[in-house]
Amino acid sequence: MVAVIGVIGGSGFYTFFGADAHSVAVDTPYGAPSAPVTTGRVGVHEVAFLPRHGRSHEFSPHTVPYRANMWALRALGVRRVFAPCAAGSLTVGLGPGAVVVPDQLVDRTRGREDTYFDAGGIHIGFADPYCPVLRSAATALPGVVDGGTMVVVQGPRFSTRAESQWFARQGFTLVNMTGYPEAVLARELEMCYAAIVLVTDIDAGVEHGSGVRAVDVFAEFERNIGPFKALVHAAVDRVDSERVCTHCL
Repeated sequence: MVAVIGVIGGSGFYTFFGADAHSVAVDTPYGAPSAPVTTGRVGVHEVAFLPRHGRSHEFSPHTVPYRANMWALRALGVRRVFAPCAAGSLTVGLGPGAVVVPDQLVDRTRGREDTYFDAGGIHIGFADPYCPVLRSAATALPGVVDGGTMVVVQGPRFSTRAESQWFARQGFTLVNMTGYPEAVLARELEMCYAAIVLVTDIDAGVEHGSGVRAVDVFAEFERNIGPFKALVHAAVDRVDSERVCTHCL
């Protein structure tokens, strides 16, 4: 089968279709992806869905098989990818439940396999990491915040107060654990890619309190998962049938 749009679900986002979904096992040169890919239709589009952390959250952010995941989608014909995920906010003006489509990222991970080009003199343009066409499809939806910088940390731990205050002073908007290397791997495979972020918490150093706890992050995501899935469906439905972007090639 051939899918034209991919969706990679983040924490708490493990399914995308109803009972009519089809499961596809894909082998890759980089091992198995996080889970079998499921396919279905959204409007006129054939869509492939992959849960980033596995069907039961088996993979922590630093152990996700990112190269296998992106390769599997590309092998099924995907050329455009929406990547819904959870993130903490680095500004008190952007609270839990907000949906943000960032336009920049900062990589603070380490040791992750972040390229398919292990040999040869290859360089990849990455000044603007997200596809403007996919971003426009998402930001046109009501209530979505357009723009912001997402700093991606190694995980699985959350930031210290000092780290989160440092990120906020740099002008970063969101802090997340999975946005890199997904975005650059998509660029290497010439796939359009855009993150859609659900804010689940105010990060530890922005305001006083006990700091970020995983149980609270998952609870907030669960409270918002219905509307968030509907928003991602709507973003997919707004994408043109033909790929018109040349930015990501």
